Amino acid sequence: MTTHFITAEIDLQETPTELQQAIETELKKQGEALRWAITSVDEEQQKATVEAVVTTVSVE
Repeated sequence: MTTHFITAEIDLQETPTELQQAIETELKKQGEALRWAITSVDEEQQKATVEAVVTTVSVE
């Protein structure tokens, strides 16, 4: 198992629930999220920056 720190940009959504779902969907592409946080929001570009720690399974 390997741990990675990642940053992702997510389009802002209509509701907080939709935003959370969009974040979790994007993070699942990278692995299993241990924790994540929205660290900044660009209102002009309608983007949220998310930082996360994810784990992936090593294939040996």
